[in-house]
Amino acid sequence: MEYVLEAENICKSIGSGEERIDILKNINLYIKENEYVAIMGPSGSGKSTLLSIISCIDKQSSGKVRINGVNIRTLSRNELTEFRNENIGIVFQAFNLIPVLNAEENIETPLFFSKKKIDVKAKVDELIAVVGLEHRRKSFPKQLSGGEQQRIAIARALAGEPKILFADEPTGALDSKSSGLVLDIFDEFRKKYNMAIVVITHDIKVAKRADRIVHIIDGQIYEGELLE
Repeated sequence: MEYVLEAENICKSIGSGEERIDILKNINLYIKENEYVAIMGPSGSGKSTLLSIISCIDKQSSGKVRINGVNIRTLSRNELTEFRNENIGIVFQAFNLIPVLNAEENIETPLFFSKKKIDVKAKVDELIAVVGLEHRRKSFPKQLSGGEQQRIAIARALAGEPKILFADEPTGALDSKSSGLVLDIFDEFRKKYNMAIVVITHDIKVAKRADRIVHIIDGQIYEGELLE
């Protein structure tokens, strides 16, 4: 089984000299195709920084990140934007829906920039049905509950059929029912598209849905059972 993500010797520092702060310290993380990994750690441990780096939002100070065998640092800004759109889905805790677009328009957005041959209408119909919000397809974000917004955000992240989905505290602002729906959606699309999933969470129940749990403590990585 091939690795969809290879992060090797990842370091991230800010400042310099006596004011230098090492946020990540020689992180090595490998994610296989179709693998579901949960990343846990206390606030300030570096887990969100790691997610930003491996999802190509931020850059590491040193080390390599390869996704589908591509060294991200070799890509120009335009190439990176295109690569992310074709290979990566991201679900943000704050949803980040476009307020002037309705639910189905938000889902469509990544597809307008994709080179994949995806039937836009069919894909939106599929996704909005999977997240159970057909009756809300013309609703704007401000008209949706938090759980509904998160489900639309997930549908948008999945629209381009990414090889890997990153989710930052995807259930953090949701009640238990909505959280369960979100996790069920992850499971369904993982099976359907052979997609890897990386989730940052504080919730042990969410972490236990994963194949593997990775802990970050003081910028270093540990694997195994829950340490709390």
